[in-house]
Amino acid sequence: MTSGLNQGDLRRGELAREADCNLETIRYYETIGLIPHPPRSEGRHRLYGRAHINRLRFILRGRELGFSIDEIRALLAIEDSGGACSDVYALTTQHLVQVKRKIADLRRLERILASTAAACARDASPECPIIEALSARMGTQKPTMPRRRGARSRQ
Repeated sequence: MTSGLNQGDLRRGELAREADCNLETIRYYETIGLIPHPPRSEGRHRLYGRAHINRLRFILRGRELGFSIDEIRALLAIEDSGGACSDVYALTTQHLVQVKRKIADLRRLERILASTAAACARDASPECPIIEALSARMGTQKPTMPRRRGARSRQ
């Protein structure tokens, strides 16, 4: 039984399975112009070809690597125009700076959470240093880590 599709032509559901993504993801990328609208069959079904599969995989991999939609759009524009590798390198190194900043922020967050958790007495007391730390006003001052109950201050 033939489907009436040419070799390589896929419907949206087949494209989603091929690229291992959600149908709505494909619709979204079409709506925002990252994936060109495909031609339609006589029966008005969208028909995606190899170029659509490759582009979708490129976008999905870029998103896995943390590139924003705008960054992916820029990468695709460079690729579509036959732009230089140096342009891709520049955009990628800018993204790498952002990734390193996020990693530093996460490490700082890890240290704060670890020290806050370490200050907890883990008992039935109504006073909780974790709640106190979370309740501290951010932005006006750095929250101080509460001392563990029963700890002596150094004066």
